[in-house]
Amino acid sequence: MSKKRWIDNIALLVNYQLPIFMVERTQPTLQNNYREDQALLLYNSYLHLTGKRLIDGPENEVSRRLYFAPFALVSHDTMRDPIFNYANQTALDLFEMNWEQFTSLPSRKSAEQPLQEERERLLAEVSSKGFINNYTGIRISSSGNRFFIENAFVWNLADEGEHRGQAAMFSTWRPVT
Repeated sequence: MSKKRWIDNIALLVNYQLPIFMVERTQPTLQNNYREDQALLLYNSYLHLTGKRLIDGPENEVSRRLYFAPFALVSHDTMRDPIFNYANQTALDLFEMNWEQFTSLPSRKSAEQPLQEERERLLAEVSSKGFINNYTGIRISSSGNRFFIENAFVWNLADEGEHRGQAAMFSTWRPVT
């Protein structure tokens, strides 16, 4: 295969997959109704597993209310090395990242290196049981600030029986000194 044809084939592949990637990683805004697609996946998966609402209020405001909720809410995709595909504003502030930075981050990198094995064990347990509650652990922000999360709820995301990733929500955290 000629070098030009090889480059053209790579360009076709990249151009084919890029819109899919961008749709999944689009920042929540008023124009896209605060990523209503992902917000409803988070909300409905949580409701299905727990019988409880993730947030109160009118259903037509769920996506906006989740994005600006006072608790941290994140999710990652189903890749072999999952990458974050959603964070609400509280999580972005806590991790000290903007949307582009956060949704480019493999979720394993939200924990310090020695704690990644524990994180992997946690995610395997979530995969088999559907969710865990009362998770506690240390996370790290982009500037190196470490914080302790308590009582995190971690669950599988599913849409019509199809596994779509995992999510975590927590409202209690404190700096590690």
